[in-house]
Amino acid sequence: MKKVISSLFVGALGGAFALVGNYYFNQNNTSQVTNYNPYATPTQLASYNSFATAANAPDFVMSAEKTVNSVVHIKTIVEHKNNLAYDPFQDWFFGGRQRQPNMMQGSGSGVIISQDGYIVTNNHVINEATKIEVVLNDKRTYVAEVIGTDPNTDLALLRIKENSLPFVNYGNSDDVKVGEWVLAVGNPFNLNSTVTAGIVSAKGRNINILEHNAQGGSLAPIESFIQTDAAVNPGNSGGALVSTTGDLVGINTAIASNNGSYQGYSFAIPVNLVKKVVSDLIEYGTVQRAFIGLSIQDIDSKFAEEKRIKQLKGVYVNGLTENGAGEEAGIKIGDIVTKVENVAVKSTSELLEQIGKFRPSDKVNVTVVRNEKEVIMPVVLKNKENSLGIIKKPEIFRTAVNSLGAEFEELNAEDLSKLNIPSGVKIAKLQAGKLANAGIKEGFIITSVDKKKVSSIKDIQNMLENKTGGVLIEGMYPNGMRAYYGFGL
Repeated sequence: MKKVISSLFVGALGGAFALVGNYYFNQNNTSQVTNYNPYATPTQLASYNSFATAANAPDFVMSAEKTVNSVVHIKTIVEHKNNLAYDPFQDWFFGGRQRQPNMMQGSGSGVIISQDGYIVTNNHVINEATKIEVVLNDKRTYVAEVIGTDPNTDLALLRIKENSLPFVNYGNSDDVKVGEWVLAVGNPFNLNSTVTAGIVSAKGRNINILEHNAQGGSLAPIESFIQTDAAVNPGNSGGALVSTTGDLVGINTAIASNNGSYQGYSFAIPVNLVKKVVSDLIEYGTVQRAFIGLSIQDIDSKFAEEKRIKQLKGVYVNGLTENGAGEEAGIKIGDIVTKVENVAVKSTSELLEQIGKFRPSDKVNVTVVRNEKEVIMPVVLKNKENSLGIIKKPEIFRTAVNSLGAEFEELNAEDLSKLNIPSGVKIAKLQAGKLANAGIKEGFIITSVDKKKVSSIKDIQNMLENKTGGVLIEGMYPNGMRAYYGFGL
């Protein structure tokens, strides 16, 4: 009996000590008390209070505020005549007939780059447009004038009659790093002033979107896109890609998608190339494209093994243009181009981008590897005609009835050789007029009018300036597709 009472006393005393200890422990450690349930699903609040991480986060607000008022909504109208059941021979024998216009609307984005109304966008946003309307972020609306276009880079320059506009400052796309935060600002699906964020996924991307654009008339495209994962959708084209400081680093242009909408891959034209194209269009009315006169290809491990090349960096020279810039500078077949003006080039697209920033007659230092040694060669770049002169703006003319609405460009011997034709004149730009209404697209090369050979712009002018009745035009597109068009004057 005494043992039982002793056991009870010891147990009670131990319980009392435990209660007292627990009381004092809880008084001093209230933040440590938890309720443990071994069967509960692990959960936590979604708030995050790491002040150190927040302090290092990019300031998207500042960048967005600096950019959003400088990005515009572009609305276009493209007018084509209804060609259903249209017989061109009716026009040929009996004169023109009135056909109802087919109106198509499009939209995109643009970036104000100066306070006096210059706006850069994509060429494909305004291509063939008969009317271009620009809507500012404050809802003011203007009709835009096309200053110039460049299908080779998919850029276009517009202007509106206004001053004291907010504009985006140019950044430096050469300094943009993979992994860096960027913002895309535009008007996807007509949702004005939309801002999305992502990182730079890659640089120097060639996605062959310009080379395969038969309507663009592009014979020597430059594709060296900045790839990002910022959300870009239809309507974002021509909008701004900006850094976290709000500086323009690219013009959003394309997405890689199998359903037409964003799937994680978007592409922007580097701003250093944009600056050069815009400067040319303002100063000369046309782009002064520089050529280095090299046939080049990328280097992979298989090719390096075949050629016994020890490094995979750079671009391999496998051909030279006769009397071209590269040949005259002393570059040889088998050389590996690694730098242009201290900027490293690791692919053909990057080399074309760097050369594309210069004009004909500019001297650039090109670094090549020959016999495993670096050699720096001064290269004087040339134009597409393999000379040092400035290329004149394509001549614009209208017929006596002011109805063709076209800008023509004569082709040089190299262009004709690529197309495998003896002669022809390219339609460099279309506005509202007979040619656009007949269904002709920009880039079409006229080889004959009414079965008569065309060799120059003057030929077309002489053939059509006093013409009445039906006209038959024959020719081809840069992709090799031949076409015939009929219309009445």
